[in-house]
Amino acid sequence: MSAQDPTQPPGGRPYGGREPTEEEMRAALEEELKRVRVEQVVTEATVSILNVAVLRAGLVPGSEGERDLDQTRMGIEAVRALLPLVEQALGAEQARPIRDALSQLQMAYAQAVQGGAPPSADAPDAPPAPEAASDQPGEGPGPAQRSGRLWVPGQ
Repeated sequence: MSAQDPTQPPGGRPYGGREPTEEEMRAALEEELKRVRVEQVVTEATVSILNVAVLRAGLVPGSEGERDLDQTRMGIEAVRALLPLVEQALGAEQARPIRDALSQLQMAYAQAVQGGAPPSADAPDAPPAPEAASDQPGEGPGPAQRSGRLWVPGQ
């Protein structure tokens, strides 16, 4: 979803150097909304929820103080609920990075709830924050796996 500058009308022409009126801003927003597809919003929301859940799990370096397992659990459940829609919109193969990151987050959450050591971003089972839902799988390892942050069974 591209964010149009609300101070610019559609097409990028300035409002004569003045601040746009509320009506002009509303018209620009309506034009932007006409271009947005629900699948796009659902996918972006799913990735955002997953990223916040990873943060709340304390898996992002420096976020250990942000750890909140109730928030992590809610994020996991939300992503689980939305994932079938994301897979329908993107296809199962393109949604795989989201599914894989969710699986890793679930494992880290289960370990944390069972009283294991707090998950660490350096641990091999720490889930990566998903890059973008539009990564093209099938062209070698994805960005998370290339970075060495993706735990892959048997590797």
